[in-house]
Amino acid sequence: MNYDIESKKREFIELLRSTGREGIDDLLDYLDEGHNHFFTAPASVNHHLNHDGGLLEHSLNACHAGLKLREMVIAMRPDLEPQLGRDSVIIATLLHDICKADIYKPAIKKRKDAMGLWVDVPSYDVDYSSFPMGHGEKSAIMALWGGLDITQEELIAIRWHMTAWDVSFQSVEAMKSLNTARDLHPLCSLVQLADGIAANLLERE
Repeated sequence: MNYDIESKKREFIELLRSTGREGIDDLLDYLDEGHNHFFTAPASVNHHLNHDGGLLEHSLNACHAGLKLREMVIAMRPDLEPQLGRDSVIIATLLHDICKADIYKPAIKKRKDAMGLWVDVPSYDVDYSSFPMGHGEKSAIMALWGGLDITQEELIAIRWHMTAWDVSFQSVEAMKSLNTARDLHPLCSLVQLADGIAANLLERE
């Protein structure tokens, strides 16, 4: 995969810094240190953008989609502009999947080639052992741990970006919390839509 990780990393950093929030540099150091490999991790193992830098690419795709959605929604519902700040859209979309920064480990796996022969191919294993805290909630906690000055609305949008794909959605309490989050915070619905557009349309093979 010929994907320019360094140029996309610069774009990611520029977008985050454009928000002017305190703690951006601390968060970037946190995402790029030790066991975290946010900028080189894949977005998945077997599905969308399963290559080095895929997680970074997906985050940017979600951000671009989110900013376009914001423009469209505000044009149709100007009254929602105060609840859909550009900075909040950038932060929530770029950081919604940072929970994946430490779960993918490079591995070699066997697959059949075009001739039907088994060959070694670069791949990934998934390891949740470093911080098994779920998905959206883990991303929200990591943003806080990283030192970012992040709002309650942004944390909620990150927490609930998975909607029905979140295992905890099966509980009545989780469903009520999700519905309340969407009712109170339009940012929550926008991030959910942006994530889906990125994964299911922009990254469709």
